[in-house]
Amino acid sequence: MPNDEGPDIGRHLLGPHVVGQRVVIRRVLRGQTGPTGGPAMTDALGICTAWADGRAVVRTEAGEIVEIATADIVSGKPVPPRASIRDRISPRDAQVRALALWPDLVTVPLGSWLLRSSDASTARRANSVLAMTDAGVPDAVEAVVAHYRAIGQRPIAAVLPGSAEEALFLDRGWVAESNDGNTIYQVASVAHAQRGLRGLPRVDVRLTETGDVVDAHVGDADSPDAWGTAAYADDWVGFRGIETIPERRRQGLGLAVMAALLDWGAQRGALTAYLQVLDGNDAALALYGRLGFRHHHDYRYLAEPV
Repeated sequence: MPNDEGPDIGRHLLGPHVVGQRVVIRRVLRGQTGPTGGPAMTDALGICTAWADGRAVVRTEAGEIVEIATADIVSGKPVPPRASIRDRISPRDAQVRALALWPDLVTVPLGSWLLRSSDASTARRANSVLAMTDAGVPDAVEAVVAHYRAIGQRPIAAVLPGSAEEALFLDRGWVAESNDGNTIYQVASVAHAQRGLRGLPRVDVRLTETGDVVDAHVGDADSPDAWGTAAYADDWVGFRGIETIPERRRQGLGLAVMAALLDWGAQRGALTAYLQVLDGNDAALALYGRLGFRHHHDYRYLAEPV
């Protein structure tokens, strides 16, 4: 109810039911005056760890423990959990992490865009312009065309669906690069994914490291039964090319390769794992979902018409 200090203390959506939830609480600082002459107030944001005996306890995101008299609460409510750092990173920055998967990759900045090319790989991720923010330079599409023509490649752009960058290329007559669907970029906690891979049958997985990139294989190195590659950069470990020969599928070899690569990344300090899957590959999406991978963003490839 209103009191003689001004704010309506007690009108909120809080109580013992919010213990364990993330909340924001505004409270009066008794005996202090605010900048406009009324009572001073302050906010606390964090996890409510206790609510009893006329006091609420909040552990802030900085780790501070704040005790609040419930009689001093002006307003408050539960709020959604804070997104993890892997969810807060932008699509462009997540894509930049993945550049580590191609050690020979050449990147040329074009404003905020990155012109990517590789002599050792034909993968589109290694031979296209990363265009997921405003380039910030004039005639950027024309510069992309000139760059890739100069090195003898078809100009290809990786863009976010529905973005201004996609519209910019489409307005220049660019078309879908192939009949593939969108590519889905997925992320997971390394620890969560490792837990999902425990209990696998013992498989001898051989690793060959080259700097921050590692190749894994099962069986003969020249004719492996299963193989894959991982790269580490900035606390992230990413995967590409995890495959199993048809006659050895459904025997857990691909999962064993992935488990070995995850362990390798964890030993280097990786906290986040990422991979990329074509939309429509429901079996792979279901498998990775069980390991804790979830959608971060999807993107598509456009190309100058042939």
